[in-house]
Amino acid sequence: MSVPADEDEAVNDVADSRETAVAEPQPEPALPVLPAGLADTPIAAAIADATRRRAVLKTVEVRRPAAPRVLTVANQKGGVGKTTTTVNVAAALAQSGLRVLVIDIDPQGNASTALGVDHHAEVPSIYDAVVDDLPLREVIHACPDIANLWCVPATIDLAGAEIELVAMVSRETRLKRALQAYFDETDPDEAFDYVFIDCPPSLGLLTVNAFVAAGEVFIPIQSEYYALEGLSQLLHNIELIRAHLNPNLQVSTILLTMYDARTRLSAQVAEEVREHFPDQVLKACIPRSVRISEAPSHGQTVMTYEPSSTGALSYLEAAKELAGRAAGYR
Repeated sequence: MSVPADEDEAVNDVADSRETAVAEPQPEPALPVLPAGLADTPIAAAIADATRRRAVLKTVEVRRPAAPRVLTVANQKGGVGKTTTTVNVAAALAQSGLRVLVIDIDPQGNASTALGVDHHAEVPSIYDAVVDDLPLREVIHACPDIANLWCVPATIDLAGAEIELVAMVSRETRLKRALQAYFDETDPDEAFDYVFIDCPPSLGLLTVNAFVAAGEVFIPIQSEYYALEGLSQLLHNIELIRAHLNPNLQVSTILLTMYDARTRLSAQVAEEVREHFPDQVLKACIPRSVRISEAPSHGQTVMTYEPSSTGALSYLEAAKELAGRAAGYR
């Protein structure tokens, strides 16, 4: 598996960030001893790069944000790694000691599957909170594999929610009210530090509810040309939400996914996105990885399925960089 050449520099930039606390310098890690004949191969270079990146991450301390951050993870284009990014960044932050909630509002329920949370029809879900006004506290389920990580699952009932919401009062703000009620009745020390809302790849009422409920938009972008076209459409729709429903909404984070360092196209897409959004694009990027794709079939994130993989390392880098961008700390 190839490792993007610029990610080592990116992680060092993260460690130097003013918003990230850095522990005492650690000694340079010893590189693994490789069999004769492999010392000067691409495999050896990848191992050495991964070892250095892990050493840097050990010096980066993740702190609680000053107030809960609610991020809607959205992209109207399907297949860009949206749900994969949601669950793995959430898992990485939870493993770093933060309290994290994932709200799955995609009727397919893929985020619920990846987190190992049941989402059959009888399970209390986000449908009950948004449509039937059940308190959010009653539909939150703990992730069985990762401490500090919870999920509000999506069930098949959510497939009809778009139609049911049309006739409801304040149909665009129902998720926001459910979240606000939860925060109002929860002690600040026990509240979630991060809330990630995983959206379906469309701009229906469920996605609109997610945009209205959040303060930030987190956009995963596949490192391919069509992703740029989808991004322009998404940004236009976000501007409409800002103008009419949520003036505080901002695109705070963009993450490049499915990055292939062997291709010129990936580098060109990354360069173009960073040129247009220099403050939003994370320096970390996510490579194509078989382990990332395999993890959901085991009801896990890659952070627990194969924590030593390049994919897990890249998501940990992205998560710590995201946390380092918090405006303040508790």
